[in-house]
Amino acid sequence: MYDFWLLDLDGTVVDVEPRYRHRVFEAVGDRLGREFTHEEVETLWHGLGGPRSEKLQAMGLDPGTFWPALHEAEDPAARAEATFVHDDAAALLDELDRAGRPVGVVTHCAPFLANHVVDHLDLRSRFDAFVTCSDDLGWKPDPEPVHHTMDRLGVDPAGDGVLAGDGSSDVGAAWNAGLDAVHVERHGPERRGQCVLADHRVERFTDLDDRVLRN
Repeated sequence: MYDFWLLDLDGTVVDVEPRYRHRVFEAVGDRLGREFTHEEVETLWHGLGGPRSEKLQAMGLDPGTFWPALHEAEDPAARAEATFVHDDAAALLDELDRAGRPVGVVTHCAPFLANHVVDHLDLRSRFDAFVTCSDDLGWKPDPEPVHHTMDRLGVDPAGDGVLAGDGSSDVGAAWNAGLDAVHVERHGPERRGQCVLADHRVERFTDLDDRVLRN
């Protein structure tokens, strides 16, 4: 088993019920003067088919306008209520707790949302470090947020660690930081529009080889 584990949050450990994200995009559409199709909502929310900034530009949207509108439309309490923990992620956290492995989260989710989610779901005690990316800290696949999380964990950056996430940016951040990468594909390569390479590729964390999870 790896000495320490880093995890992405949204789409990896937790996910949001469809009704919430579609309601949010209705509000964003009101602000931007356009409607979003079901496919556009799913693509942008889950980051399917490549970087969101490129998808936004292809839709004729300015990322600098879209993201503030999205954050204005989000309600932290409502999002927390609509968020659930993936059962396979819960099983992974239980396994890591039994093994005494340090666990850190490095997420793109904005702090005003992420903090409500982890507190509402009683997840904060499951993590030894919790880091939200920012313009100052950097965004995955930049390795700096990963390095910062490892610093917060107090682990040896040259140690045997892994970062697990549902996006190609998570894999890139892991490799750029010198860690192994687990990609959990919750949507399928056909829907994602690409096959994401990683050291370990699974549809659920419970599919990980025993050699990855056992001492």
